[in-house]
Amino acid sequence: MPRGVKVLLDQLKPSHSARWARFYQASTGASNTDLRAKIAEMVPEEREKLKAIKSKYGKVSLGETTVDMAIGGMRGIKGMLWETSLLDPEEGIRFRGMSIPECQKKLPGVKPGGEPLPEGFLWLLATGEVPTKEQVQALSEDLKSRSKIPGHVFDVINALPKTAHPMTQLTAGVMALQTESEFAKAYEGGLHKSKYWEPVYEDSMNLIARLPELAAYIYRRIYKGGDVIGADSSLDYAANFAHMLGFDDELMHELMRLYLSIHTDHEGGNVSAHTVHLVRYPHHYLLA
Repeated sequence: MPRGVKVLLDQLKPSHSARWARFYQASTGASNTDLRAKIAEMVPEEREKLKAIKSKYGKVSLGETTVDMAIGGMRGIKGMLWETSLLDPEEGIRFRGMSIPECQKKLPGVKPGGEPLPEGFLWLLATGEVPTKEQVQALSEDLKSRSKIPGHVFDVINALPKTAHPMTQLTAGVMALQTESEFAKAYEGGLHKSKYWEPVYEDSMNLIARLPELAAYIYRRIYKGGDVIGADSSLDYAANFAHMLGFDDELMHELMRLYLSIHTDHEGGNVSAHTVHLVRYPHHYLLA
């Protein structure tokens, strides 16, 4: 690895002391339960950090690229900066520097000693801070308020045969949500580039909120004869997903919380994440 790249990676990697300092601050002094407001506070600092990286390391080589790498679908080519998670072949995955056992211990759950809520993982990944119980509850309620899916989305899915692959149906449903895109409206209205993150945030949160019902609808359509189960607003994100799939026992709710949590960020900077970066570069909509 080129020395410049190693220095850059070391700078991006949070130390244990810094990580727990953030945890302490979030646990003792954070009163802001609005994730968007929290991110808005972070945006100027993150922009300055990226500007400094570009200024200091902009000409540093990321390494050699071979023909085999190109033929192999860019395998092994360093092509993006990523902070949210890292998959280590020996230690396993870490989310913002925290192992799964650390996340299970520190992130809020429904009950003491229970599995962490995916909403808490979302806050952790977005901010780098361990959220309070109040922040997770507020985020959970925010996602519920965004979860309504327009009827035409189900019409699009129903136009496909039930034999269509579940991911084909899910993709069609997500594409149909483009009509609700906040970024599309803002971009067409001439929004300044410095404000792009705001409608992108709205589209991202709306998509996250609507995916459980969309996925559950497709599952019930294919495997349960179309007997759809409605959402339960009293449940958290993962438990409600399990409920709409047809599983109402608490053990399944806990397993779904764990399953969704450890998949909130899949290996950090993988092919899917890279694809999103590529698609977003020419200002395509998140839902396009």
